[in-house]
Amino acid sequence: VQLQASGGGLVQAGGSLRLSCAVFRRTSRSNALVWFRQAPGKEREFLASITWSGATTYVADSVKGRFAISRDNSKNTVDLQLNSLKPEDTAVYYCAVAPGLRSPTYDSWGQGTLVTVSS
Repeated sequence: VQLQASGGGLVQAGGSLRLSCAVFRRTSRSNALVWFRQAPGKEREFLASITWSGATTYVADSVKGRFAISRDNSKNTVDLQLNSLKPEDTAVYYCAVAPGLRSPTYDSWGQGTLVTVSS
């Protein structure tokens, strides 16, 4: 599975960004699409996931109410809307494929997109 994330950039605190991930090809284990991030010196942090059909979503408590995940099956993309951004949201954001919504591991992920939030 090939994934390509885009949409990152520099934004002021309180601003918004919309990240998009193009998903090429599905395997038998591709049941969910995941967004996670990793900041310098920190561990990977799960953000949100969505079933391949887009019917069910799961958002981490840490970003619930600010981030939202959605799926466009016609374009074969999965998007992450980032609202009310804070400097601590600065990180590289990745999309990945996982066996399920709450899988602790991911099967594949692409190059991330950098989000920088200035104070």
